[in-house]
Amino acid sequence: MELIVYIADFFIHLDRHLGVIIQSFGSWTYFIFFLVIFCETGLVVTPFLPGDSLLFGLGTFAALGFLQIEWLLILLSIAAVAGNTVNYAIGNFVGPKVFHKENVRFLNKEYLNRAHEFYEKHGGKTIVLARFIPIIRTFAPFVAGIGKMTYVRFTLYNVLGSVAWITIFVVGGYYFGNLPFVKRNFTIVIFAIIIISVLPIVIEYFRQRRQLS
Repeated sequence: MELIVYIADFFIHLDRHLGVIIQSFGSWTYFIFFLVIFCETGLVVTPFLPGDSLLFGLGTFAALGFLQIEWLLILLSIAAVAGNTVNYAIGNFVGPKVFHKENVRFLNKEYLNRAHEFYEKHGGKTIVLARFIPIIRTFAPFVAGIGKMTYVRFTLYNVLGSVAWITIFVVGGYYFGNLPFVKRNFTIVIFAIIIISVLPIVIEYFRQRRQLS
């Protein structure tokens, strides 16, 4: 429960928390957020970690001169690609067994099934599209591994989607995060990013409910 409260507070006061982390850890900040992005995309048990909003916030602090945008783009892109690759390997190894079990500890079966449906609908493009959808992006490479997508094909989509995701949000924060309006309403902007990110999931959920009714 305390972890959930902390994560919620981190989202609400993202600018303040990022400032404290950068001030406290200096150059180690890059390593810390490398691990966050790696885990958010590489481990199916951590879909709750911040993604889009965090990247936007880091871009904002880069514009202020606290971080180097070049290092952010390079290191976080590597983290995203590596995370997806590990997730794919795990899915390729243990995935089929997971789908035949009713309950799997530390793994949300509903999220897994949702990602599987998304993958079935969009095919290989899922690896790129899912990058911009929270939760789905954590499970998509796992499902790709289960589906036996060839490693070469997966890697192509993985690199393309990872670099695009990191670049769009970090550069977006770099150029727009310090506009007067955004600075005055930073929390609202972060919430808007989160809402827009999860909107496809909500739309798909209600579309399926409508088809079933």
